[in-house]
Amino acid sequence: MTSARPSQDARPDRPAISVVAHRGASEDAPEHTLAAYRKAIEDGADALECDIRLTADGHLVCVHDRRVNRTSNGRGAVSALELADLATLDFGSWKEGIEDACGEAPDRQHEDPERTSVLTLERLLELVTDADRRVELAIETKHPTRWAGQVEERLVELLGRFGYAKPAMSTDWTSPVRVMSFSARSLHRLRAAAPGIPGVYLMQFLTPRYRDGRLPVGVGIAGPGMRIIRAHPEYVAKAHRAGHRVHVWTVNDAADVELCQELGVDAVITNRPKQVRRQLGLG
Repeated sequence: MTSARPSQDARPDRPAISVVAHRGASEDAPEHTLAAYRKAIEDGADALECDIRLTADGHLVCVHDRRVNRTSNGRGAVSALELADLATLDFGSWKEGIEDACGEAPDRQHEDPERTSVLTLERLLELVTDADRRVELAIETKHPTRWAGQVEERLVELLGRFGYAKPAMSTDWTSPVRVMSFSARSLHRLRAAAPGIPGVYLMQFLTPRYRDGRLPVGVGIAGPGMRIIRAHPEYVAKAHRAGHRVHVWTVNDAADVELCQELGVDAVITNRPKQVRRQLGLG
């Protein structure tokens, strides 16, 4: 019988766990806003995580849901709206619970646009590029979508403009960007177009095909949900034996952070980067 908490990873060269800010420091600021990502960088996050969707006029924006209803004062599918439409919406006041008596969003004239405006992936890439230290970016492609492979095509084009889609020029250079998806097909498209960008295969459930630590061809990082780690803690060692890294989502509770540390996972994706770093003794 497998122990519920296998012994700690004993690899002597194991680096510190990377702390990835899930949709930015999303416990403290509205998710996917520039303010949330600035806060994550200030809090010492090693990497920023974002979800991307393609607008009707071909812009990649950082929005998790298929529709904007939950995180803005608007309605409709991201894929059916143009960037100009999204720019008129308030993506931040829902976090603070600010409404007037009629349930309408307040006048945005005096609000901080970094907390309320839709964020494009291009602007987030600029933030990462301008940081005074290396900050990595984990980009999740959302599928299914009406735009299918156009998402990956536009993503590779944009990353290429920032110099992040090129093959490694030397053994000590690695791209600060990685792409994550629950869709193996999406990761295959990315690998075919930009083989220098690492892929992360996200898993909500541990299917028999991948239970032994294998991943889709060409993918080097496993992305199991915290539910998998609690139910199958032995999976981390299996993935490591198969030569893969393990990035776990979404790790917010102190007990889950402790378990991930004991198991030797390579990265934790969390809404609370500052608190998690403190618990791990990183700051």
